[in-house]
Amino acid sequence: MGFESFIALCILSFTAAFTPGPNNALVAASGANFGFRRTFPHVLGISLGFPVMIYIVGLFLGQLFQSSLLLREVLRWVGVGLLIYVAYKIATAGGLGSSAGERRPFRFHEAALFQWVNPKGWSMAIAITSQFSTPDAPMQTAIIIAAVFVFFGLASASTWAVLGVSLQCFLETENRLKWFNRVMALLIAGCVVFLFLD
Repeated sequence: MGFESFIALCILSFTAAFTPGPNNALVAASGANFGFRRTFPHVLGISLGFPVMIYIVGLFLGQLFQSSLLLREVLRWVGVGLLIYVAYKIATAGGLGSSAGERRPFRFHEAALFQWVNPKGWSMAIAITSQFSTPDAPMQTAIIIAAVFVFFGLASASTWAVLGVSLQCFLETENRLKWFNRVMALLIAGCVVFLFLD
């Protein structure tokens, strides 16, 4: 990968990581509800889960998903269902709940696995790997792309979590926290609309 391509990859990764979307809304809501320390496994799950996915897509799966309309549609509808479920849980309980209904943030593995059913993530992974992977060195370029996304993913998820934490003083009253959670849930549910605009 040439220097110019690497700079373009960094700019694209920064933009993709920091713009609002399901991951960023989730960590902001988690930071506001549970604080940074309890949200950090969620941050790590995003920061490592998406780069692992992008690495695997770069090596193996990109062509398969590009050529299969059925797989893309199944992924889209699973993603829609999951986003609506997560939005509902945030709007009504402030986070994911156990079977006993207790409030808690995403765990590391939940955040990492969420990347695999996030249609926006799949679209980004396929677009980026098809643009920046080189056929003569697929493993090397997949590693570079994944490493760039680890860096920007960690920076972005941490920033959004800290933003949520910084709102805790404002959200001290139960009513304000409920409305914040509803707004974050609406933002997450709103992402569903964008899944059907391509």
